[in-house]
Amino acid sequence: MSDGPAATGSGPLTGRALVPGAAEGAVLYSSEPLSFWGGYDAETGEIIDRRHPLAGRIGTGRIMAIPATRGSSTTTAILLEAIRRGTAPAAFLTRGPDTFLALAAIVAAELYGRAPPVVALSPSDFDALRTTPHARVEATGVVMPI
Repeated sequence: MSDGPAATGSGPLTGRALVPGAAEGAVLYSSEPLSFWGGYDAETGEIIDRRHPLAGRIGTGRIMAIPATRGSSTTTAILLEAIRRGTAPAAFLTRGPDTFLALAAIVAAELYGRAPPVVALSPSDFDALRTTPHARVEATGVVMPI
């Protein structure tokens, strides 16, 4: 990791907006991938995988920073239901592209007219989120730690 602004969390992080959109909120960070199938309760927004570091935390309205999803395409179905119910995270920040998150957001935009932004970051920019308590995601893929 570099000693520049991104490493300290003081400057913007630039990623690739897989699903553009804007969001702001508390950052829920984990270095471990998450399976939404059996790992996320679409009714409550709680992370229910008891082996995951974020177990018991609520993802609703948060900027969820996970390196990737784990498991099958059922992740897309669970996330789509959470978006429909209003219990999904406000945005997703990943370490590289994640097709399951992007697919769920794209389908939600078509079905419900709303979707959380999905931004793929470089590994070093993703790791800089470890100490970022709050962030703003811009439609261009810029993530501003605040």
